[in-house]
Amino acid sequence: MRYTLTLVLILVFNSAAAEGWEDQAVFGSPDAENTLSIISSTDTALFSPMLEAFIAEQPNVTVEYFVTGTSDLDRRVRKTPEAFDVAISSAMDLQLKLANDGHALPLPNILHPSWAQWRQSVFAFTSEPAVIAINRSAFAGMEIPESRQELIEAMRARPEVFRNRVGTYDVRQSGVGYLFATQDARASETFWRLMEVMGSLNARLYCCSGDMIDDLTDGTIAVAYNVLGSYAQARADSGKAYTTILPSDFPTTMMRTALVSKASTNPKRAEEFLQFIVTYQSNGHHTQKALPPLAERQNGTERANIALEPALMTFLDTLKRNKFLKEWQDALIQN
Repeated sequence: MRYTLTLVLILVFNSAAAEGWEDQAVFGSPDAENTLSIISSTDTALFSPMLEAFIAEQPNVTVEYFVTGTSDLDRRVRKTPEAFDVAISSAMDLQLKLANDGHALPLPNILHPSWAQWRQSVFAFTSEPAVIAINRSAFAGMEIPESRQELIEAMRARPEVFRNRVGTYDVRQSGVGYLFATQDARASETFWRLMEVMGSLNARLYCCSGDMIDDLTDGTIAVAYNVLGSYAQARADSGKAYTTILPSDFPTTMMRTALVSKASTNPKRAEEFLQFIVTYQSNGHHTQKALPPLAERQNGTERANIALEPALMTFLDTLKRNKFLKEWQDALIQN
């Protein structure tokens, strides 16, 4: 059972709600014996099937679910770690750094593949590609691009179609957007050419995939670059306004991760929840509108996931981050 509450009522349950949230919900009975507070970058609609399944197995637990952006999630956990039991984010690098900085509780009893965890503290439970989503009507009469280079050529060929109608993350604000951008830049120089072309077309910048998909669906933009494939798939029935492309040149696939706050006030229940979600995701509870499973291999070939490894934190170094953001701004913000 789910109860969506107002900010005033949420304040009764958790002082963390003193600041605004993108969404907030309570799952289970407010009178349950135990309360679990989860901060997450995952939209409630996508995560609710898992939360409802957990409550069905643990009826004596109430789950408070708070949704915010990846960068804001990192900031809140660092500022008030005792306010949250579990942190769930698509920004793998920020999660890894939270653990590296001592904010994650090690959970040696959770059974999970070595490639899908880090130091028994950060646990991956989905594999989600970054995709290029395109408005069908904007590409009428054109070949659908299958790679970043083909997208560059399509936009250069018809700038009047794409001017002011290309969207991507504002990587200065979005943690997952910054992760995708740095990984793309490491993989190929094509990324920088693409950013320059998008910049010449006065690209629109977004906080999150959901907002990009909204504007793609109503025709405000014609291209959304690096949106989360899970979000695009969940909205694929919205009038068939758009289609998605998994770039053939190189894939960028992140793993959504969870950790238990070292300052959790309910660590036992939090650990039980983490064990539940990694098990749930491996047991085939997947539909178009649910989060995808964790997979070591993509399309039956070599692993395409961004690896959970210390190298992920390279671009979080202040000097490297500032340098990357300057290059990104020079390429994408040209006015």
